[in-house]
Amino acid sequence: MGNICRSPIAEGIVRERLRVEGLTGQIATDSAGTHSYHLGKAPDRRAQALMAEQGIDISDLRARQVDGFDFEFFDVVLAMDEGNYEWLRAEAPSAQRAKIRPMLSYAESAQQVDWVPDPYFGGDSGFRRVYELIDNAANGLMDHLRASADD
Repeated sequence: MGNICRSPIAEGIVRERLRVEGLTGQIATDSAGTHSYHLGKAPDRRAQALMAEQGIDISDLRARQVDGFDFEFFDVVLAMDEGNYEWLRAEAPSAQRAKIRPMLSYAESAQQVDWVPDPYFGGDSGFRRVYELIDNAANGLMDHLRASADD
């Protein structure tokens, strides 16, 4: 929603995987929120700390809101939860709606949840759960991105 918790974690994970696989220059990433709550702010300190534990620096990211350019430019637009998914589908031009997918639709193993929970009002354990869910889904997302890069 505000682009300071889940989306920066996802962008950090995906950016790192792209770096490791040498795909950084071939695939563009960016995270954005559906609301303007935290425009220009760095990721939540808990998200930054968790990612730093994983050796991933997300301190350079700044919150921004999704705009029409995103639907045109990106081949995949990922939603963390149902409310954001519905917002994105409502805002996207009809020709671009097929690009919008739940992040966890790329998960490789049973998650027992359909959406990534918002950890903002919780503690560190909520951020760890978000990391685990997104990390798992990033495996399937990377398979998809590799296939797209080869096309």
